[in-house]
Amino acid sequence: MSDEEQAALQSLTFNRRPVSARCDITNGALINGGVTDRVYLVMSGFACRYKTLPNGNRRIVSFALPGDLCYMHDAGPFGRDLRVGALAACSVADLSRSRLTELIGLHPGISRAIWWVTLRELSRAREWIVNDTRPADRRLAHLLCELLICLQVIGQADDDGFEFPVTQADVADTLGISHVHINRVLQSLRTGGLITWSHHQVTIPDVEELKAFAEFDPAYLCFDGFEPLGAIAAPVAVRAGP
Repeated sequence: MSDEEQAALQSLTFNRRPVSARCDITNGALINGGVTDRVYLVMSGFACRYKTLPNGNRRIVSFALPGDLCYMHDAGPFGRDLRVGALAACSVADLSRSRLTELIGLHPGISRAIWWVTLRELSRAREWIVNDTRPADRRLAHLLCELLICLQVIGQADDDGFEFPVTQADVADTLGISHVHINRVLQSLRTGGLITWSHHQVTIPDVEELKAFAEFDPAYLCFDGFEPLGAIAAPVAVRAGP
């Protein structure tokens, strides 16, 4: 984007607010078909996009990390089958959808950027579908590799680890396995020396070994050529999602 387009994004006014763990980031605005002019930008913390099944089970379909836009493409009932909730304490910026849409119409660079991040999210969604065909231990390894790369891009991961403030039940709902089975899967990776996970900190002793075990190729994340973005101070570097 040009300097002018970046400045236009920087000019967006927003309300930044804390969201407690286990709470909906929309503050209930979309419950029961509610309508809102808000687009939600995760500024810090861990959130997730999920769907609650008729039997009450939850399936997490992606994580929302700092820099992720949520409900960017929500128009009427479109996209509201997915909820977005905080897995850990988050900070969220509420942006004006109408103002952001206006900027997209005025600035080709912003329009291209939104298209690009939307297509990148679709690429990640396809990879998650493929990952569902792998055994549970490889699925978890693949998820951890993805998080390592994504968190490194925004300056929130070391070379071999990152803070992971979620529960085993959250991971089970992400992998689509039982809360009992996730413990066995974690033990398998630990016993194999592939990861350690203690006090909300994941450490990967040999990143390349874990990538090989997970059959992980980061190309689908489309980060080639990007330098670490560092701390996000304003809604400029964003990734679009439901």
